[in-house]
Amino acid sequence: MAVVNEHYGKLQAGYLFPEIGRRTRAFAEAHPEAKIIRLGIGDVTLPLCPAVREAMHAAVDEMGTAEGFKGYGPDQGYDFLVDAIREHDYKARGVALEADEIFLSDGSKQDSGNIQEIFGTAATLAVTDPVYPVYVDTNVMAGRTGEADESGRYGGILYLPATEANAFTPPPPETRVDVAYLCSPNNPTGAVMDREALAAWVAWARENDAVLVFDAAYDAFIQDDALPRSIYEIEGAAECAIEMRSFSKRAGFTGVRCAYTVVPKALMGTTAAGERVSLHDLWARRQATKFNGVPYVIQRGAAAVFSPEGRKQTAEQVAYYMRNAGLVRAGLSDAGFTVYAGEHAPYIWLKTPDGLSSWDCFDQLLERAHVVGTPGSGFGPSGEGFFRISAFNSRENVEEAIARIRKAFGS
Repeated sequence: MAVVNEHYGKLQAGYLFPEIGRRTRAFAEAHPEAKIIRLGIGDVTLPLCPAVREAMHAAVDEMGTAEGFKGYGPDQGYDFLVDAIREHDYKARGVALEADEIFLSDGSKQDSGNIQEIFGTAATLAVTDPVYPVYVDTNVMAGRTGEADESGRYGGILYLPATEANAFTPPPPETRVDVAYLCSPNNPTGAVMDREALAAWVAWARENDAVLVFDAAYDAFIQDDALPRSIYEIEGAAECAIEMRSFSKRAGFTGVRCAYTVVPKALMGTTAAGERVSLHDLWARRQATKFNGVPYVIQRGAAAVFSPEGRKQTAEQVAYYMRNAGLVRAGLSDAGFTVYAGEHAPYIWLKTPDGLSSWDCFDQLLERAHVVGTPGSGFGPSGEGFFRISAFNSRENVEEAIARIRKAFGS
């Protein structure tokens, strides 16, 4: 008899987004005449830009020749893409990275879930709450937590509430933990950390010999150049932080899959016996064992994002989504809703009207307006009473959704 991993049994009823899909499908089957507008799952809607398409076409043609065919690529990525990342994402922001500190992957979701493998099962954790569910669920699966309590919080995890009172940006805890997950711009709240807030976290991590897992998947949506896009813009961060970035939202790669994680060589962990160990080496070993790299064609497409044409075209796409976010924010605010974010992230964080629970708000929005959003409680207990609306859709659908919501809720 195969013995199962019983830690999976601790997980809550279902992963958030499949549950959204299940409820939406059930409604669509019962109301086939309804035109549903989906502003829930953060999936892009604009097509790949011309520069990316052309680069991928050329790479396919290259792979179709004996001279240009590529088999297994370098473990951490081809130099042409790694060097472009170093130049445009880091050197341009005053950050120097070595090429082998960058690990290409097929998604930040995978990396944020897999990174916990390099930490011991006894490692203590902190997450901001609400939070991207993968951070919590993968640690539950690994056996690093206890059972969930009535509020949905798991024993063994320190939850740091992100609330209106702290502008959805909680400060570091007063107690130490081994690993803390941060996301800026934040998913789901849309809050972005300024240099002072990020510096406080770096100082805390260095003082407590902790590791920060910094998810910067939405860095391209930051509109103020004075705000940090990388944690490595903060002095000392290379000694305490792992950073993840993605091409999914910045370049429409949700269905193409390319991302990367930075693990500096200066970052160390400790064994149970007190020996200092390179986390860079552990992650390199993990990736070499379990991952065969991002396909050559995809890497060529990703490299094109950094070309002059690619930068211009993807910036136009980001601006399109941010214009959508601004319309949602202004339209619902004018209608009397309490709204946050939408300025440096493609999400609006909405306070549910009339004291509705997050899931009741989901159901009413679907039934009365035929609009799909994301219940805040699905991101953690402190998300109860809030709702996430995505700006990833066509301008026509976004404007229609705003009008429907206003009508459905009496404005």
